[in-house]
Amino acid sequence: MKFLTKVKYLILSVLLLLPFVTIAQEIIEDKKEVIETVKEIDSTQRIKIDGVAAVVGDFVVLDSDIDKKFLELEQRGVSINDIPRCELFGSLLEEKLYMHHAIQDSLEVNDAEIRSRVDQQINAFAQQIGSMKKLLEYYKKDDEQELRDEMFELNKNGEMANLMRESIIEEIEVTPEEVRQFFNSIPKDERPVFGTELKVAQIVVIPKTTEEEKQKVINRLKEFKADVTDNGASFTTKAVLYTDDVPSRKNGGKYTLNRKRPQMVKEFRAVAFALQEGEISDPFETDFGYHIILLEKIRGQEYDVRHILLRPKVTQQAVNEAREKLELARKRIVDGEISFADAALEVSDEKETKYEGGLLINPETQDYIFPLTKMDPELYSQIQNLKDKEVSLVLKDADRINPEKFKILTVTDRTDEHEANFAKDYVKIKELALRKKQLNAIEKWQEEKIMDTFIKLNGEHRECNFNSNWLKNKN
Repeated sequence: MKFLTKVKYLILSVLLLLPFVTIAQEIIEDKKEVIETVKEIDSTQRIKIDGVAAVVGDFVVLDSDIDKKFLELEQRGVSINDIPRCELFGSLLEEKLYMHHAIQDSLEVNDAEIRSRVDQQINAFAQQIGSMKKLLEYYKKDDEQELRDEMFELNKNGEMANLMRESIIEEIEVTPEEVRQFFNSIPKDERPVFGTELKVAQIVVIPKTTEEEKQKVINRLKEFKADVTDNGASFTTKAVLYTDDVPSRKNGGKYTLNRKRPQMVKEFRAVAFALQEGEISDPFETDFGYHIILLEKIRGQEYDVRHILLRPKVTQQAVNEAREKLELARKRIVDGEISFADAALEVSDEKETKYEGGLLINPETQDYIFPLTKMDPELYSQIQNLKDKEVSLVLKDADRINPEKFKILTVTDRTDEHEANFAKDYVKIKELALRKKQLNAIEKWQEEKIMDTFIKLNGEHRECNFNSNWLKNKN
């Protein structure tokens, strides 16, 4: 929609999704004189290695920060040809303005939560790229601690800016009359077009393991524990060699838990928080399988733990039985003997959907509607050729809990692409109206805070044609 297209907000929202964009931060003691970063060569010669592009309150933006923004976007496959340097610079100014006033308003972030988030990020990215060594090489860091420190500052700064933005718009609402006025204000030739939307339902059957297989992994975990406690074996080494938790395998099964922020499933947290330092738990069960936990260290609200996960094996007979069970359910649906919703209630092993007729929930909107253009590619490939009410063949699938499962899908409702209709699309139009009102509130806040904040732009950056009044020369 043209009336909502604001380049600076688009760029800002993109940048907020990049957790490793380097942002220089420096407290300025003397705001009256903007300095440049230099390197001392001798008592008579100084060479400039970086310049201060701007000062916003207590923070600086370096020339190199803008270059790093472009480099990061390019490394992530974003085309930078259509992104003006001034727009990118402006987004940095906005972030520093948010951060400065977050401090002024005493908005605080939880350092422990930030550290836990950094741990998760490092583990995930190291696994994705192959190793910690490759990760350090990719981000040109000498050691892991240097990367952790930078990630901590980036996450903390981003969280501060987010808190400030949220505080500006948290109480903003729109009335039905405001929604009506918003819709009527849109020229007819500019009214939004909503794409094709679907509701999708599925029935899932998961092969069951046997009690014998469960007891096998329980006994093996007991053997691991005894070997560590009685013989001094390394818990870390056993985690590396034997755990079925692939993401934590390379770091010896290590996780950092925080009492104030749920991370693992509740059964895991309950066992971990009940241990003493150096203690190893007995085997216990979660949806993922069976675990033992070693509590290494307690640091305030943070618990450093290592765990070993073993999943009971599923026999080929159990796999065959699961497929046959779903094949039979599909035949009954196709033959009209039972509805898809009733079959889901009767047969499905997926708790999240079986009581809702098998309907999938859109994780972004938390409703049952999936825009066709934003649908997960894998899900789209599975339903793209289905007609309404048609049932797919039995498909083999997997997830992080179940290495093998079977499902059938159907499209229960389809709305074709259409121009916005006030009655039919009221919820979507309300969201657009609210977004516009929030953007207006942010713009107003920026205008006021820019005038109240020490801001200095240097050199060529003063020539930028900003949307916001960073030069304070507008009436």
